[in-house]
Amino acid sequence: MVIYTVGTFDMLHVGHLALLEYCSTLGDVVVVGVASDSVVNSYKPNVPVIPLDQREEMLKGLRCVDIVRPYHELEYVSACKELNVDIFVIGEDWGNKPHNIEVESYLKTEGKKIVQVLYNPRTSSTKIKQNVIAQFQRSKYIEQAVA
Repeated sequence: MVIYTVGTFDMLHVGHLALLEYCSTLGDVVVVGVASDSVVNSYKPNVPVIPLDQREEMLKGLRCVDIVRPYHELEYVSACKELNVDIFVIGEDWGNKPHNIEVESYLKTEGKKIVQVLYNPRTSSTKIKQNVIAQFQRSKYIEQAVA
């Protein structure tokens, strides 16, 4: 069975790893779609901190991932068709945007499965970025006060 999941995978962390390891329990081949900077920028205010090629390389280094492929448009049906996906794994923030509804409809008509997972509450890329910024600002403030 082919398992497909998508995401930005910026600032790779334990939540990403938990998701991908879970995907590996669902089938034989885990394919990860990685959003390009332009795709991310179409729905988030900032582009990823880690460049796409480096995000791909990190994901390829994980034992639980078999195939990594970038996507440059916010649509998932073409990859699901090309890969003959059996299960599409989505996160809890999936929502009802047109590109999401389109792939759900396609998978349903093909008799394929969608599995929705809860995110790991321990961390997120956003929390990591906020923490880094806060630490940087604190050290900058301390340096100014000391100088």
